[in-house]
Amino acid sequence: MLIEDEMESNVTEPESFWEMDPVWTTTVLLVPCVVVLTAGLFYLYGAAISLFSKTSVRNKVVLISDALSGLGKECAGVFHKGGARLILCGKSWDKLEQLADDLANASDPTVTFPPKLVLLDFGDMDSMPEAIAEILECYGCLDILILNSSMKVKAPAQSVSLEMDKLLMDNNYFGPATLAKGVLPSMISRRTGHLLLVNSIQGKLAVPFRTTYAASKHAVQAFFDCLRAEVEEYGISVSTINHTFISPSSSGSTAASSKSIWSLLYTKKPLGVSPDEAATEIVKTLNNKRREVVIAPSLPKAAIYARSFFPNVFFAVMAAGVNHAAASEKM
Repeated sequence: MLIEDEMESNVTEPESFWEMDPVWTTTVLLVPCVVVLTAGLFYLYGAAISLFSKTSVRNKVVLISDALSGLGKECAGVFHKGGARLILCGKSWDKLEQLADDLANASDPTVTFPPKLVLLDFGDMDSMPEAIAEILECYGCLDILILNSSMKVKAPAQSVSLEMDKLLMDNNYFGPATLAKGVLPSMISRRTGHLLLVNSIQGKLAVPFRTTYAASKHAVQAFFDCLRAEVEEYGISVSTINHTFISPSSSGSTAASSKSIWSLLYTKKPLGVSPDEAATEIVKTLNNKRREVVIAPSLPKAAIYARSFFPNVFFAVMAAGVNHAAASEKM
């Protein structure tokens, strides 16, 4: 009997959950709650941003300079559903009409406005005064101007003709600048408006074999950076969004198109953004009125800083990339 009592006294019963270390118990209980709460906050934030993006453009007059591009169509869909009064511009009247029909078929006509269509070709500067007059006649004013038109050329500098140089400058610099100056008097008189330039990262970072293209992007970037300070007193916002590359569709491939060193700074497929991602960033920029946004992975962003703080290193990497590309072509 005595032995049984001693054995029973040596047996310890397991602690219940509530009798464990209070710190450990509290941690176990709090972690799931924090995870659920964080997920809920992110959901509410996304829902609020989505709702605000719709209400922020409702009844606003929004012009998209190239509504026929992938980004232009994506923006047109977002702003049309949000109740904006759209002015869609492009080089082809038939394609603009088709886009307008697609928007009408995909939306509720009781809460949306039929878009206005205007032929706009930055490559034909002589037509710009007439196009600007037609734009202002659509609604008598303009609240938001989205400049997303662009023309690209990749070639050695000596092989690009003067005519091509001028065409690139017209499309990427003179056209956007002329349109902005054409609508500014209306915005200044109303003391409101937002100019948003969708620009390449080459407005900040030049890459070999894109001499004129990079020059035009630097020029238009500088124009709107200067303009920002000039029109701030009139309540007009100026924003620039610099991206690496806007892919043709949302489903991009991840295969690299080039093996050179500097190609990682400006490669279409792995570093590009989809039209819907860019459109989302445009909506956010219009809402929070950010002056400058760079949509790029870490490497291109680091290259921008390297260009400013370590220029000799940056130039050496660029030259090494060109030499590597030339050696690859000879093999």
